[in-house]
Amino acid sequence: MEPVLTIVVGVTILTVIGVMSGGTFLLKITTAGSEFTPLQKTFFRAGHAHAGVLVILGLVCVLLQDAAGVGGVWVWAAVGVLVSALLIPGGFFLSVLGHDVEKPGRAIALLWVGAAVLAVALLTVGISLIAAGMANL
Repeated sequence: MEPVLTIVVGVTILTVIGVMSGGTFLLKITTAGSEFTPLQKTFFRAGHAHAGVLVILGLVCVLLQDAAGVGGVWVWAAVGVLVSALLIPGGFFLSVLGHDVEKPGRAIALLWVGAAVLAVALLTVGISLIAAGMANL
């Protein structure tokens, strides 16, 4: 694995600590009487879940590409999955900040940008893995 990519993976592993603390926050707002609206609670849950799943998916993509011997610029496609792990949850969290929020704010655009980044990244990772497999036939 490229050294810079190894550093990115290490940093990503450390971000799981942030996801864990988000879980603690969710536990507090669901068990204690909090002043968050139902929309905020729903979006906080969705943001937390997407963060965890996308971080794991991004790490799996990096490892699969490395195991398949994918090289060059192709290996950076998996970083797009990791970027989406920031954008999508960011859209969920940031779009419902404030008091008495009843509908998502403009930051919801981050969610859609993240979804587009995720789609392109997964398409590229999939194609790179197929190409690597075909090259090794």
